[in-house]
Amino acid sequence: METLIASSSSTAAIPRLPPIRPVRSSNSSASTSPDTTAFFRKPLFGSQRKLNHSFRNSSSSASSSVKLNIKCGVTEINESQFPEVVLKSDRPVLVEFVAGWCGPCRLVTPAIESLSKEYEEKLLIVKIDHDSNPKLIEEYKVYGLPALIMFKDGQEIPESRKEGAITKTKLKDYIDTLLQSVSVA
Repeated sequence: METLIASSSSTAAIPRLPPIRPVRSSNSSASTSPDTTAFFRKPLFGSQRKLNHSFRNSSSSASSSVKLNIKCGVTEINESQFPEVVLKSDRPVLVEFVAGWCGPCRLVTPAIESLSKEYEEKLLIVKIDHDSNPKLIEEYKVYGLPALIMFKDGQEIPESRKEGAITKTKLKDYIDTLLQSVSVA
């Protein structure tokens, strides 16, 4: 067993932490007390300090919200476009049912986008928003998200339904298997 011996002559550098900023309460009941300073905030380190500072200064009012517009390579369609785009397509169509609030949907999105570019000659990939298209959700009985269904000649390919998050490698295997089953590959 090793023993550590501390000596008073050691000059180990101890990092200094940034000071904790006090927070004053705006609550009227708290303002009657003599000391309304709370020390419950976490200290800000390095880039966090700069990021929080710039974010606070960038918003002009308390009611303004930040909205990110993220474009993806997969075309999003709705119920009215579904028959024309999916059912009348001359090539297989992979339909991805997603929702903005769905975490696994966001995890699968980069893989779907990447594969849409890779398979653009053999396969059309479209996205359908779950919340905006309830008739399609009911018609195709989509129970879990994200849901993938492949269509060929206006019909759902048997056994093509897949629900839940999937890795890019498994997604590629899934697509290759389905394309071989419809003799497109």
